[in-house]
Amino acid sequence: MQHIYREGTSDTAPVLLMLHGTGGTEHDLLPLAQLVSPESAVLSVRGNVLENGMSRFFRRLAEGVFDEEDLVLRTRELNDFLNSAASQYGFARDNIVAVGYSNGANIAASLLFHYSGALRGAILHHPMVPLRGLVLPDLTGISCFIGAGENDPICSPEESGELEKLLTGAGAAVRMHWERAGHSLTATEANAAAVWFKESFSNK
Repeated sequence: MQHIYREGTSDTAPVLLMLHGTGGTEHDLLPLAQLVSPESAVLSVRGNVLENGMSRFFRRLAEGVFDEEDLVLRTRELNDFLNSAASQYGFARDNIVAVGYSNGANIAASLLFHYSGALRGAILHHPMVPLRGLVLPDLTGISCFIGAGENDPICSPEESGELEKLLTGAGAAVRMHWERAGHSLTATEANAAAVWFKESFSNK
């Protein structure tokens, strides 16, 4: 997968897996990584799917309607890529925290839904429920931040609440952060995620 890897200054800080939204690239969220954890190594990945020339991490049938077969395939592809990247760059496979926005948050949530130990934690900015009807792996010890918009036209507050309930039910520790904005990622939401990250992963 096309990506950028940047070494960190700390051997113990989680590696940040940056996952862009629809139409983004591996460069888009690098400033967010710097805000969240300046000392972390960064692995920023570009989605392998093109939709009208825009990069995504999996196909969709319509806005808000996922191609579930492709989602499962692309989630496995990303998980396999993380395994190989950990070997290539020499970081701990069990020390990855995903930071995703929109489509990137959805693929990050799908990793949590499908693979035990895929992530140590996740910052999910405006995610949806990736798949329904799954038995989730045990997520005990996994910490998640969900940033949601009260007026989000793509991801309703009910959907955000459903995702929180599913993750919590599988054992994850979830913090919800609500914004009055829509689907956009605001500075206050990004700053709240950075504070949460420091509380959750510093000195651990």
